[in-house]
Amino acid sequence: MKHLSEIVDAARLRGRKRLAVAYGQDSHTLAAVYDAYQEGLVEPIIYGDRLTIEQVCKEHDIDSSVLRIIDEKSDVKAALLAATAVAQGEADVLMKGMLPTDKYMRAILNKDLGLCPPKATLSHVSVFEWNGYHKLLLASDIAIILQPDIKQKQQQIEYLRKVAVALGVETPKIGCVAPSEQVLPASTSSIEGAMLAKMADRGQLGNVIVDGPLSLDVALFKEVAEHKKVKGSAIAGDVDALLFPNIESGNVFFKSVSHLAGGEIAAIVMGAKVPCVLTSRGDSAASKKYSIALACMMAK
Repeated sequence: MKHLSEIVDAARLRGRKRLAVAYGQDSHTLAAVYDAYQEGLVEPIIYGDRLTIEQVCKEHDIDSSVLRIIDEKSDVKAALLAATAVAQGEADVLMKGMLPTDKYMRAILNKDLGLCPPKATLSHVSVFEWNGYHKLLLASDIAIILQPDIKQKQQQIEYLRKVAVALGVETPKIGCVAPSEQVLPASTSSIEGAMLAKMADRGQLGNVIVDGPLSLDVALFKEVAEHKKVKGSAIAGDVDALLFPNIESGNVFFKSVSHLAGGEIAAIVMGAKVPCVLTSRGDSAASKKYSIALACMMAK
């Protein structure tokens, strides 16, 4: 796939999924959900303040009659109700609305619900489309794992692989981002990037090509790699996915692409029993629709 719109097409072919939206009462979320309904992707269930939802729908020409609204004024309780619906098989996909990420994640991680397998590693996978890169680009993690260790990075690579395969990339090329393409003994991201690259070479990470450490410009732009005389990299300038060393670097990249470069994004949480849509409250309605489509495409 070369465009996020192709994810929408693929999800539509799978039929409508039941979408539980936690505290979905802002205009961007409701517009995205309504658009996804019109595209034939979802049957929406919205958990939030009914009066607010109906007022926002009226102001933005959204037909609230297609939404099943569960009235709940508390964002924490709305998130718990939405997660419960998914855990009990009453919905297929979970989505974050107008509530902070930590409250949304607490609902997903609630042990009483069993939405997460024991000892599961949850991680955020994003798919970017913008004019600065020649194809869809995946990235992890920009929202959940603050400082992933080497084991968590291995799991992140597996999640990136799964999403990339769903997008039609049989053997994803994954770049481990670090301050430099040189192996720097004092830099954890550099050393672990090199370790992961060697593990991939020896078949320990599945059907992927991993290289690291790679600076961001070398990973994305072939001419930069050539100018810097980077040798021995099979993926420099043509990565399918970026593995960021921490949440700060990933989050800055995410928001730079969306707000400075005019890109659109699809983003989900991997590792729970169902795909969970997780976008920023500031993301566009289009990005939220693409995220819904990605989750629906990945759902069983």
